[in-house]
Amino acid sequence: MEASPSLLQIVVLAVIQGVTEFLPISSSAHLILPAQLADWPDQGLAFDTAVHLGTLAAAMLHFRRDLAAFGRSGLVFLTQRRRNDDFDSLARIGVATLPIVVVGGLFADEIETHLRSTTVIAIATIVFGLALWWADRANAERPARVSTPTVWQALWIGCAQAVALIPGTSRAGITIAAALALGLGRTAALRFSFLLAIPAIAAASLLMAVTAEDTLPWFAFATGFVVAGLCAWVCIEAFMRLVERIGMVPFAIYRLVLGAALLAFF
Repeated sequence: MEASPSLLQIVVLAVIQGVTEFLPISSSAHLILPAQLADWPDQGLAFDTAVHLGTLAAAMLHFRRDLAAFGRSGLVFLTQRRRNDDFDSLARIGVATLPIVVVGGLFADEIETHLRSTTVIAIATIVFGLALWWADRANAERPARVSTPTVWQALWIGCAQAVALIPGTSRAGITIAAALALGLGRTAALRFSFLLAIPAIAAASLLMAVTAEDTLPWFAFATGFVVAGLCAWVCIEAFMRLVERIGMVPFAIYRLVLGAALLAFF
C-alpha cells in the first residue's frame, strides 16, 4: 500500500485544486509542477475525492439559492406538470451534462492511458488558452449578448465540456470559451459554467470514491476537503465579481506562459 501524502503535499495540492477548479487555467497543468519539483508520489484517488468534494461544496454553497430554486421547480413539475424559468435552466444544465457522461463512460480508460503526458497537457493548455482569448475578444466586440443559453447552445457547451476530459484543457476554460463564442455575456458564461460544474464534479467524485483502492486518514481527508473548499469558494466569489472588469485575456496569457514552461522544462 502506498504511503499517505504528507501534510505539506495535502495542503499544496488542495490549494492548487481549489484555486484552479473554477478558474480557466487547467488544474492538470498546475498539479504537474509540485509533483515534478518536489518528487512527490501520486496522492491517490482517496485524496482526489476529498479535494473534489471540497470544491463541490464550495460551488453548492455559492449557488445555494439557485439549487433550492431548481429543487422547487423540479418538484412542481413532477407534481403539477408546470414549468418555469428555473425548471428550464435545470433542464439546460441536464442537457449540457449528457455529453461528458457519454464520452467519459466510453473513453475514460483510453484518456487515462494515452493522454496524461506532460506534452499533451502543455499543448492543450496552450491551444485552449488561445481559444479562450479568441472567444473573449470576439464576445467583447459583439453588441448584443444573451444571458441564458438556449437548449442547443447548452448542448454545444456540454460538448465543449466533454473535450475537457483531455488533461490540460480546463473544464472551466473551455465551457466559458464556448459560452462566450455562442454569445453569452461574461457573467452569464461564468454562471452557467459553474452551475454545470456541480453535476460534473459530483459524478467525478462518485466515480473516484467507488474505484479508489487506497485509503486516507480522516485528518488528511478533512484537511484536503476544507482547504480545497475554502480556496474554491474564494475563487468563485472573486471571479464572479471581477469578470466583467478583467475579462479572460489575462488568464489566456497565463495559460500560454504555463504551457510554454511545461514544454520547455518538463
